Amino acid sequence: MNRTNWLLACCAALVATLIGCASSPASTPIADATAANPQLTTLNKLVQDAGLANTLRGAGPYTVFAPSDEAFKQLPKATLDALAQDKAQLKSLLSYHVVAGKLSTAEVQNGSVKTLQGAALALSKAGSYVTVEDAMVLQSDVPASNGVVHVIDRVLVPPKK
Repeated sequence: MNRTNWLLACCAALVATLIGCASSPASTPIADATAANPQLTTLNKLVQDAGLANTLRGAGPYTVFAPSDEAFKQLPKATLDALAQDKAQLKSLLSYHVVAGKLSTAEVQNGSVKTLQGAALALSKAGSYVTVEDAMVLQSDVPASNGVVHVIDRVLVPPKK
C-alpha cells in the first residue's frame, strides 16, 4: 500500500470512529437517553410534564434511578391522576429518583445518598444486584453524556416531610 492509500485508509478509519462516538448513547444527555429507551416512555412524559427535562440535559453529572413503564403501571390510577394535577408534587417525586454525581453500579456502596428532592435514598449492593429502597435495578449503567441511568422496577415515593 502506498503512502497516499495508507493515509486515506487512516482518515476513513478515524472518521468512522468519530461518527460511531457521536452516535453512541454516552453522547446524549440523560433526558434524551431516557427518551430513547422503550422501557421509559411514562417516565419521559412525566419528566417533560414536570419541567425536569432541561435539568436532565444540564451539565450534571447525575444518576437517575428510572422507574420502568411496568413500575408506573403498579401505581393506582388515582395516584397518577393526582400527580398530573399537581406539578410540584410530580417534580418532587421525580427529583427523588435523581442523585447529583455519576454513580455506576461498580461504585454503589451500601448506605444512603441525597437526592435532588432533598431526602436520602438507601442503596444496597450484593454481588451484581443493586437495590434502591425497595426497588431492584433491572438495567444498570445506561450511559449518558451527563451521568448514568439505572432502570428500576418500582416508583420510589419520598418520605413525608
